[in-house]
Amino acid sequence: MSKVRFPKPTGEYAVGTFTYTVKDDRKEVMHQGGMRSVTSRVYYPVLKESVKGLPKMVALSDNMLKGFKDAFKVAPNFKKKPEANRSECYENAEMIQGKKFPLIMFNHGYNSYREGNSFLCLDLASHGYVVISVDHSYESLCNEFDDGTVLFYDKTITKKMYEPMLGGVMTMYKLMKLRGTDAELAEKFDEAQRKYCKFMMGRLPEWVKDNEAALEFAKENFSDFIDFEKGVGASGHSMGGNTAYALCARNDNFVCGINLDGAYFGDYTNDIQTKPFMQISCKDNEYVVTRAYTRHTKPVYKVLFRDMHHIGFADCKHMIPMKSVVGKLDADLLHENVCKAHLEFFDAYLKGLKAKPDLKSNDVVTVSEYQPDM
Repeated sequence: MSKVRFPKPTGEYAVGTFTYTVKDDRKEVMHQGGMRSVTSRVYYPVLKESVKGLPKMVALSDNMLKGFKDAFKVAPNFKKKPEANRSECYENAEMIQGKKFPLIMFNHGYNSYREGNSFLCLDLASHGYVVISVDHSYESLCNEFDDGTVLFYDKTITKKMYEPMLGGVMTMYKLMKLRGTDAELAEKFDEAQRKYCKFMMGRLPEWVKDNEAALEFAKENFSDFIDFEKGVGASGHSMGGNTAYALCARNDNFVCGINLDGAYFGDYTNDIQTKPFMQISCKDNEYVVTRAYTRHTKPVYKVLFRDMHHIGFADCKHMIPMKSVVGKLDADLLHENVCKAHLEFFDAYLKGLKAKPDLKSNDVVTVSEYQPDM
């Protein structure tokens, strides 16, 4: 792969970044011994004039490129043009003194990585949000900790996702083609995951705890530039989007959330969504994410993309040229519409700048609104 072009943030601010690691008080259950460590990357707004002359952050480290290739069998090649491997942000850039911004917690998908949706996170930060992207040890393609420790994806997980594998994969494929009411399809998905996906169901509470640990640290250490008064927003891709839903349903700190094409693995028997929520999906997964449209007391939005595949909702849409993997939709159109959906939603329900998101169907997306059903 040679030609890689990263989109630029569109907001009024430049973006600073740094990472932090939390040593949680939970035992690490993915591997024997030790306690759970949670590393996160922070994206925050800075003044554009304050970053003039500063070097941009390296987008993909050598470790990340190795993990990327292990996951996708291809990876960007920056050897001929190393300057292309630069993210549109600046490490430890000077913060804007005396100004606070609302917080969005973001979660990557399974076998993705902390910076796997950086283009979206950067754009949100440039429009006046702090975004904390939470990493999940052993379940991302590469974890890089502040002490230099590096962990790669635990490949034994793949065999645990569906047990037995063949029956689980075939059943999930059939669910993608099944028709019925939203409630009926959600029930069918729950039946399937209880039979085949006990491991995945068990991981959701741990991802929620990763976020709670990262958020508690942020509250204790970053209150000088994060405004916590209006609550916290949540977003994520795939399993990370599922986590955003669970955070909104179960944690009072979170006031609204977005799920980027994530299936609802986990026990939601007793959960009712009491926060405004948005489900962004592609046609492939339209019928396995219907839980979002049931059992809710606040508006829920459905944003359905055409010509997209699941993996394409991450940064790799701009890095992997195979349309059979990431979808046929132009990468810039995908990015523009995903960012707009996020900004409209969070400007309404986190910043409180408007009564509701101003989103309409177009050639790229179909937008629907579900009023409270409880």
